[in-house]
Amino acid sequence: MNGSSPLPRPARAARIDLAYVLIKRDILGRYRGSAMGLLWSFLVPLMMLGIYTFVFGEIFQARWSGRGAEDGATSTLDFALLLFIGLMNHSLLAESLTRSAGIILSHVNYVKRVVFPLDLLPVMIVMSALFHFVISLGVFITFYVVVKQTIHPTILWLPLILAPFTILTVGLSWFVAAAGVYYRDVIQIMNLGVTVLLFLSPVLYPASMLPENLRPLFTLNPLTFVIEESRAVIFHGLGPDWWGLLVYTGVALVVAVLGHRAFMAMRKGFADVL
Repeated sequence: MNGSSPLPRPARAARIDLAYVLIKRDILGRYRGSAMGLLWSFLVPLMMLGIYTFVFGEIFQARWSGRGAEDGATSTLDFALLLFIGLMNHSLLAESLTRSAGIILSHVNYVKRVVFPLDLLPVMIVMSALFHFVISLGVFITFYVVVKQTIHPTILWLPLILAPFTILTVGLSWFVAAAGVYYRDVIQIMNLGVTVLLFLSPVLYPASMLPENLRPLFTLNPLTFVIEESRAVIFHGLGPDWWGLLVYTGVALVVAVLGHRAFMAMRKGFADVL
């Protein structure tokens, strides 16, 4: 199997079936032995949303301004909701990268199997993280509708914004997974990197708060566009930045292609270093 030639239809179908099995096993395996099982997927985001609302709404009396804020400023409740959507996006990327860094090392037995498509393992990680993201998003939307008694129809654009973000995350995960085999420090670097990324992304603040001279630099952050656009379509009733979305999608596709090619090229030496 190589990274460039197309697979025949039966082989593609087999890969899809295998990917489904891997993703399902990873999701269910997380809660194996737990009394409440998959119910935790709903309870955790619900509890975190309640905590953010209380802490930032009642204790800090925090406010938000900028794109994605209604009438230029928000209530304390809105601050918690805006913060939560940023954290959801960050968590998707963070979980994907940190777990991908060691995914091959934790499946050494698969490396010896020449026919096993190792490139599906990072995809499994991202899709598992995406599953929990969707659950959190469902909790978020339900909470939003309950407290706001309405929701902007522009939220329907959200999947279009999240699709290239997911593709980009898969591409980055391929890079990280392959590098993690040769350089074990990648695991620690990713753990530190996603924490740094939390503070260098418009998760805890709007991008409008950044100094003008730093804003172009922050556009290189894979989280900046998707977080700002997600907030805009949910809170401000705005459509996507179409030009920005086109560029972001193009970059995501390039990263995904390069990431897969790099993974397949580096895969040849996995058995020698494990």
